[in-house]
Amino acid sequence: MSSENEQDVLVVVSKLKSYIKETHGLNTAGEVPAVITKAVKLITEQAVVNAKKDGRKTLMERDFHLPLEGQTTPTGTSVAAPSIS
Repeated sequence: MSSENEQDVLVVVSKLKSYIKETHGLNTAGEVPAVITKAVKLITEQAVVNAKKDGRKTLMERDFHLPLEGQTTPTGTSVAAPSIS
């Protein structure tokens, strides 16, 4: 595994921008992908802790506890648990 650069973005920027534009009609500032990457890393770090706490070496869907899951956002979007197929 290569050494991770702090600038590595963990999301597909074009898809993120399209989602924001199509869903909310907004443009996306250049700093947003870095903020989303930081959020992904934080959520993943907590999931890793949960997996290790259960004595597993495999990260699983149940290890992730999303902060807004099951709630409605201020824009009226319902945040459902992701369906893994």
